[in-house]
Amino acid sequence: MPNLEEILEKYPFVQRDNLIPVLQDIQDEFGYLSEEAIVKVGKYLNLPTVKIYGLATFYHHFRFIAKGKYHIKICNGTSCHVNSNILIINELEKKLGIKDEEITKDGLFSLEETTCMAACGEGPVMAVNDKYFTHLTIEKVAEIIDSYKSMEE
Repeated sequence: MPNLEEILEKYPFVQRDNLIPVLQDIQDEFGYLSEEAIVKVGKYLNLPTVKIYGLATFYHHFRFIAKGKYHIKICNGTSCHVNSNILIINELEKKLGIKDEEITKDGLFSLEETTCMAACGEGPVMAVNDKYFTHLTIEKVAEIIDSYKSMEE
């Protein structure tokens, strides 16, 4: 696993145009952008950290917290909202003991509410890593979470 310096060394021509690719590489490697990473990138590219943070917060793709082994995205778009996704969100929070943008103490699960997952006719929708679950019910959510927990036993 490369460290932060090794990622920066992939960009020997220090220029502002490298900012987004550098941040993407860091997030791909570590799962999120830490404060330490933003500071080091700023020093390396000779950019103020506030500008780097501003750019990273502009793009929804960038994260500032670590993800769990099983990263759960729950759709909070209009269609899913109309289909009572709040019941699903409440069940997830209850089963996992976390809220949006949090990670369980054991590092297994993280939760993220998203604006839309482009499956409007299938809601409520959630994804665990890259596996999608549609037409969710409270019972289905409990079964899904339990199945992932059982894989860790």
